[in-house]
Amino acid sequence: MTNSPIDAELLTTQLTPPAKARSLLDQLAAVQDRVAGLREDKRQELQQATDFLAIADDVERALEILSDALFGRIGKVLEEKLTIALKEVLEQPIALKVTRDYKRGVATMGFFVERNGQAEDIMKGQGGSVANILSVGLRMFALTTLDPAEHRRFLVLDEQDCWLRPDLVPRLVKIVHDAGRGLGFQVLMISHHDIQAFEQYADKIYRFVPTPDGVQVEEVSGHPCQPDG
Repeated sequence: MTNSPIDAELLTTQLTPPAKARSLLDQLAAVQDRVAGLREDKRQELQQATDFLAIADDVERALEILSDALFGRIGKVLEEKLTIALKEVLEQPIALKVTRDYKRGVATMGFFVERNGQAEDIMKGQGGSVANILSVGLRMFALTTLDPAEHRRFLVLDEQDCWLRPDLVPRLVKIVHDAGRGLGFQVLMISHHDIQAFEQYADKIYRFVPTPDGVQVEEVSGHPCQPDG
C-alpha cells in the first residue's frame, strides 16, 4: 500500500484557520447568549401570565364590586335628580330608573322610566319629551366629571325643547337655568319657541330673523341674573 503525498492546496481549502474558527466560535457563543436571554424573558412573561391567571377571578370580582358601588352612587343621583326634572316639567307620575351591569370587564348603565309601577321605554311615548329632558340632565352630569382646568363648563342645547308643548317650555328653561347657576355652567339654548318662554330666566336673548338680504340678528332684553349674596 502506497502513501499519497499531502495536497497542500486541499488543506488550505478544507481547514479553517484558527483565527477564523475562533471568530466563528465567538459569534456562535454570542448567539447562544441572546437565545438564552430571550428564553429567560419568555419564561418570565409566562410566569407573570400564570400569576395573573391565578388571581384573575379575584380581580374580576373586586372590579365588579367597585363598579357596582361607584355606579350605584351615580345611579341613585341620576334617578333622584332627573326624576325631579321629569315631574317638574311634565307634571306626570313618572320616575327615572337606572340599571347597572358588569360584563367582560365593562360596566354599563341602562335607563327606563317607570309610571305607576310599570316600566316604559324612554324612546317610546311622550313624543320624545322624556328623552329630551333626560338628555339635558345627562349632559350636565357628564360635564361635571370633566377637569375644569381643561374643559369649560359650556353647554349648547339645540332644540332640546322641540317635543314639549309651548306651555311646558318655561319649566324646562327654569330647570336649565337653576342647574346652570348651581353647577357654574354657561348655557346656550337654541329654540323655535316664543321668546316669552325664556324672558324670565335668560341673561340675553337673540332673535334670528330671515330677510331677503340674509339672517338678521336682533338682541332682545333678557333677565340678567344677579350674583348671589
